[in-house]
Amino acid sequence: MKKHITFRLLCTLLIFVFLTQGINVYSETSENKDSIEGKEEVAKVVEDIYVKRNKAIISGEEGLIKEHYNLKTKNGQWAFEYEKKKMDYIHNWEQKQGVKFTEINPKVIVKSVKNKGKTYSVYLLCSTEYKYSYENEPEVINKSRIGTYHILQLQEEDDNKFIIIKEWYKDPFGDSLNLEKLKVDSIKQHILEQNPRDFSNINERRLGTKQYAEMYCGAATEEQYEFKYNKKYRDYNPEGGDCANFASQTLHEGGKFRKNGAWNPDGAGSWLNADKFKNYWVGSGRASVIAHGSYEKVYKASYKLLPGDFVAYEKKGDINHISMVTGADSKGYTLVTCHNSDRNNVPWDLGWNDKNIKFWLVRVHF
Repeated sequence: MKKHITFRLLCTLLIFVFLTQGINVYSETSENKDSIEGKEEVAKVVEDIYVKRNKAIISGEEGLIKEHYNLKTKNGQWAFEYEKKKMDYIHNWEQKQGVKFTEINPKVIVKSVKNKGKTYSVYLLCSTEYKYSYENEPEVINKSRIGTYHILQLQEEDDNKFIIIKEWYKDPFGDSLNLEKLKVDSIKQHILEQNPRDFSNINERRLGTKQYAEMYCGAATEEQYEFKYNKKYRDYNPEGGDCANFASQTLHEGGKFRKNGAWNPDGAGSWLNADKFKNYWVGSGRASVIAHGSYEKVYKASYKLLPGDFVAYEKKGDINHISMVTGADSKGYTLVTCHNSDRNNVPWDLGWNDKNIKFWLVRVHF
């Protein structure tokens, strides 16, 4: 659980106001045929914008992003500049990793819409598949999925074109947009020299953590799982974050670790809080530290991680995120799955390799 509770509560309040006020609200449970059609039409419009925006990331063409924003407004200008900054970060990560993103495919699911004239306010989730290949293996395609939740304001122009007036979402790359260029040559060379890793013989409990995490990673999961969390557990995103809660679920439900007085979902900090989660697992002997430090210090050790292990992310002395290890890509690079932002088999440092972030690579003892 992250600690920015006041900010999260404010965001939750904004979403509540958005969903319950105004006119012509198209809700997910609406029985009005026109409303359902309205949601589908808006979803197509938004998905088209996101497809073009993602093509801009791949091509590096700034103009493909700019055309979708109202740059005459402060919020529109800010949203555009943010997306451009994100595009720069992703290209920087590509250079460090020795990869090229080949496709970025969004699937938009509109939860609700309200409109007033030609202005539309939309609450949606976007499940985006990222495909990438390594420079020395361009024929091998790796896939990751990231899920995000958006509050979006669209304005319809006279030529039936829609532009973005305002956009808010928890960006999975938000912790690294100030990333200075890494000294990529030696890192890239090491990554490209690696081989695939074989997890076919991992024990059933480790396999169970992988299966559970991939099924319940929310907006990042496969469509067959309906992009939902496990309803058996409370969602703590509105109260500061759900990452440690999800990691605990994964180890209990998938990994068959028993709950106890110190670790349980009934309010125990070690189940819900990222700092306390890491401290409990290492301190109790249920886990041990493989490596700790900056990316440059630990990236070679990351190849030791197995499905069922976890990565803790430390910023300014505070662990503010936990991700579960669920696999590795074609170069053996560790992949993680988590909540907020929802990720499904994503490279473990993508979105986090800011120079101010330190990593705890932790082996769980099954």
